[in-house]
Amino acid sequence: MKKIGNKLWGIVLIIIGLIIAGNRTGIVHIEMFFDGWWTLFIIVPCFINLFTDEDKTGSIIGLLIGVALLLGCQGYLDFDIIWKLAFPAILVIIGLSIIFKDTLNGKVNSKIKDLNKDNKGLAEYAATFSGQDISLDKEEFKGANLNAIFGGLKLDLRNSIINSDVIINATSVFGGIDIFVPSNVIVKTKSTSIFGGVSKKVENKTEENNYTIYVNGTALFGGVEIK
Repeated sequence: MKKIGNKLWGIVLIIIGLIIAGNRTGIVHIEMFFDGWWTLFIIVPCFINLFTDEDKTGSIIGLLIGVALLLGCQGYLDFDIIWKLAFPAILVIIGLSIIFKDTLNGKVNSKIKDLNKDNKGLAEYAATFSGQDISLDKEEFKGANLNAIFGGLKLDLRNSIINSDVIINATSVFGGIDIFVPSNVIVKTKSTSIFGGVSKKVENKTEENNYTIYVNGTALFGGVEIK
């Protein structure tokens, strides 16, 4: 996913460079500072995130808002209508994403519920207006709840011992969470993101005897990364 995002950003920069070069040499004349040009700073990142984020809810909301603002600046939509419909439209999109996400990821959701039910004594780690690094070196990991509120939290499991399927509930609100996992595990995610993202940058192993780390991620103006 990260490679796709890098390629798309590369294409965007190439197009901008060609437009600038064409304008300066007189080959083409493309107006870059049209009415509402600033909305591209919302539209382009959200469009690229559709191809890179596990949970696309925030990207879809941002993309629709950006396009609506652009159409408003161009005179195709009334700004009064945009402001009136923006909030209910966001609620509808979030509702639909929850419904279809639960339907499509039924097995993962069921496993996450079972693990949370069976593991009530999960380790608790939190970073509020601060930062925290947790490294479990040669220690058995049985799951954890991670919360980053206006802060940063790093959980390093690369040298930990995992003897069963485990759950990580990760919540990031205006913060960031980095989870480093061992190379011999499978990672499956369930994510809920609003103007944030939950991204998995590791490849799943194919061996059937590998244990699975289930990451139940929630990102509100924040990010959760599995590396």
